[in-house]
Amino acid sequence: MNKANKQIKKVVIAGGGTAGWMTAAALSKLLGKNLEVILVEADDIPTVGVGEATIPTLHIFHRLLGINEREFMAATNATFKLGIAFESWRDVDQHYLHSFGFLGQGCWAADFQHFWLKGKKLGMVSDIGDYVPEHLAAREGRFAVVEDQARNHAYHLDAGLYANFLQKIARQHGTKRVEGRIENVVLDDKTGFISSLKLANGKVVEGDLFVDCTGFRALLIEQALHTGYDDWSHVLPCDSAIAVQTKTVAKAVPYTRSIAHGAGWQWQIPLQNRTGNGLVFCSKYMSDDKAKKTLLAKIEGELLNEPRVIKYKTGTRRKHWNKNCIAIGLSSGFIEPLESTGIHLFQKAIVRLMLMFPSQGINQSDVDEFNRQSKDEIDNIKDFIILHYHLTERQDTPFWRYCRNMEIPSTLQHRMALFRESGKVFKKEEELFGETSWVQVMMGQGLMPIAYHPIVDLMSDNELQQFLQHIRLATRRKVDSWPDHLDFIKQYCPSKVAN
Repeated sequence: MNKANKQIKKVVIAGGGTAGWMTAAALSKLLGKNLEVILVEADDIPTVGVGEATIPTLHIFHRLLGINEREFMAATNATFKLGIAFESWRDVDQHYLHSFGFLGQGCWAADFQHFWLKGKKLGMVSDIGDYVPEHLAAREGRFAVVEDQARNHAYHLDAGLYANFLQKIARQHGTKRVEGRIENVVLDDKTGFISSLKLANGKVVEGDLFVDCTGFRALLIEQALHTGYDDWSHVLPCDSAIAVQTKTVAKAVPYTRSIAHGAGWQWQIPLQNRTGNGLVFCSKYMSDDKAKKTLLAKIEGELLNEPRVIKYKTGTRRKHWNKNCIAIGLSSGFIEPLESTGIHLFQKAIVRLMLMFPSQGINQSDVDEFNRQSKDEIDNIKDFIILHYHLTERQDTPFWRYCRNMEIPSTLQHRMALFRESGKVFKKEEELFGETSWVQVMMGQGLMPIAYHPIVDLMSDNELQQFLQHIRLATRRKVDSWPDHLDFIKQYCPSKVAN
């Protein structure tokens, strides 16, 4: 029996961190009865560990694993996240919020923005965010989790504590952890498949299927298998980040702050016990020293650790599954942290692997389908991230002038033109970001449609006014029923971790 058709009974995960332990927890709990799962990680190799903001799709992963929200939040110092505030992105001192949730109410032919656009023309609407409960609640610092509520919230969390939380689940369900630094990836002479990992301490870990969670180093998928990388830095030019943690001094808000600066942007992520801060920048336009000074000048509170510089190249591995190796996490590529898609991409790859798990042997059709789905998903997310940089009125620095004038993918050009000319947004089946997200960001960045769907004109002006007012008042009533979000956290999921 050749290596490709060999039954998969032993999975080796190379690397820990969030990606590694998410993979281990899912495989061991959901597929583990017939599977041996081994995770190899070195105690002396730090993880990137700054992916501290999530999006609502994490609920899907937690539901699969039976994770209790209150326990998870208490264990990871988590707070609620209802969206992202984009400050100075459209132009200096012009701000907007991209919230989770759904925008108003549409009809079979036209989404809500078409009704709102006519209402705006007639002077009968307020800010479009007033028609989204999560948007209004984020601005007012309110939130609660109630029974039968749609799960349109996400979290700010401590990535290191999250990996520890998942490690407990994985090990409870049989994952074995092997400590050691990977020194050599051994390939089969005939098939080119990975046969084992040789560790610096002399241990050899054999397996049938290998998952590369070694981060930017990509020890298996790239250094051993030479899979290749598509570089996106011409459209996503930021290539560096500096991260630092501080004591919390201001009241935590239920959203991530993304504050644009002359050569990139700064994040601010409030947890229960501290604040995560970082600066994303393009090294062509800002040095590491200048970036560090810029970040330290703009943060509040005592530093809890030394600022550290993280270098990366935006892009994607040409294949996320190559031979008997699947890349999950930063080894598969990196878009950038702007819309908090990192952990989402980890979980989608894990679920995709479980759906196509090659228990009877690796079939090329499964590999091809896995890679096709991975490519489609990441291409769509890439377009959404490029939108924030390109659709800007900023011309105050060389960085923003480059972003305004850079050539963008034809798929994004089409989306922007469609929205500008007709107000229409169409979501593809496998796409992450839906109509509400595209509408909020395009309008927030200054792109307003010149037309709306003609079905709106079937309503009289009075009917339209009543329709819009009903949605706004229903949104208002819902948000008024929610308490202060920090008060809710104190009774719902107070941190169990010492400050």
